[in-house]
Amino acid sequence: MKDDKNKQPKDNTNQPKKWDASEEKIIQAFKQKDWNEIKSTNSWVIFKVMSEFVEGFEKLAKIGPCVSIFGSARTKGDHKYYKMTEEIAYKLVEHGYGVITGGGPGIMEAGNKGAHKAGGTSVGLNIHLPFEQFDNPYIDRDKLLTFDYFFVRKVMFVKYSQGFIVMPGGLGTLDELFEAYTLIQTKKIGRFPIVLVGKNYWSGLMDWIKTTLLEAENNVSPEDLNLISLVDTPDEAVKVIDDFYAQYLLSPNF
Repeated sequence: MKDDKNKQPKDNTNQPKKWDASEEKIIQAFKQKDWNEIKSTNSWVIFKVMSEFVEGFEKLAKIGPCVSIFGSARTKGDHKYYKMTEEIAYKLVEHGYGVITGGGPGIMEAGNKGAHKAGGTSVGLNIHLPFEQFDNPYIDRDKLLTFDYFFVRKVMFVKYSQGFIVMPGGLGTLDELFEAYTLIQTKKIGRFPIVLVGKNYWSGLMDWIKTTLLEAENNVSPEDLNLISLVDTPDEAVKVIDDFYAQYLLSPNF
């Protein structure tokens, strides 16, 4: 019987390295492309982006006044923030607003569920992701859109919302929050209300904006802090929206 102890392992140093999907995207960014490849790829992207904008504009043009609700896809149905979101959405419909969410699970599902239970407009702006994201069953089927591009999706959130309620969430929620915050601060859109729900969750962020961005570095203006309301209850969240539109003698009408 042969002794395997002295057997040398195979030398795989000459084998090409296998990259995972995220690494492959990095490698492709440095790859030299010929003109035909650049032209065909970019043309396809342009038409895909255009098609997403056209479908979004057509489906959402007549949804009436709505409030976008942002928050984590990972929040479970028994969590207090899930239940609060469902209540907020229900109350928004009672006050005459529809609800727009990202169309997925967690906080998004809760928002659509509350709107659906109250018999109001329930919009879902979904997106293709490798994890977490699937459309929830509480979206009006004629108001469900699924995007490939985050930036197109964010345009739809902003273009068709009369206010933004931000529940606790992660990086995607922060992205959506600061998209709306920046557009309002730079006057690219109207001064629609932004409501952060959960003082314990959001106070640290707001303190950092005040002490670091404003006081220490002077990178924002004092009035920028007034663009956001921080609340703790569903009633307070809906009241911010109602009080804002009462200033202009406006009320939803669908």
